[in-house]
Amino acid sequence: MLAIGNFEASLNTITDYWSPKIIGQINGQYVKVAKLKGEFVWHKHEGEDEMFYIVKGALRIEYEAGEVNLNAGDFHIVPRNTLHNPVAEEECWVALIEPVATKHTGDVITERTKSIADQLS
Repeated sequence: MLAIGNFEASLNTITDYWSPKIIGQINGQYVKVAKLKGEFVWHKHEGEDEMFYIVKGALRIEYEAGEVNLNAGDFHIVPRNTLHNPVAEEECWVALIEPVATKHTGDVITERTKSIADQLS
């Protein structure tokens, strides 16, 4: 069976901020969606790049040496082993593509950290 996915429909089922949900898998990468609001946590993923695609809203990704500002339709790839902190002043809907080994909060564990089991539920 050939499946069709829809980012907005998947995002409509999410109620918690900073709690990504896995909606697909391709070639060792998870496709995730999440709603973001507020400041996340400074962290890095030592061995994995991650891609943010903005479905709705705006997102600022802070880096030690600056920041990038993303709006609906934009995407940005955070390079592996790069300290970063996502910040959404207002509700932001994102799609993420990252290797299955990527830990939610990378090298940091916080009360917001979600396991793969959490992301699959």
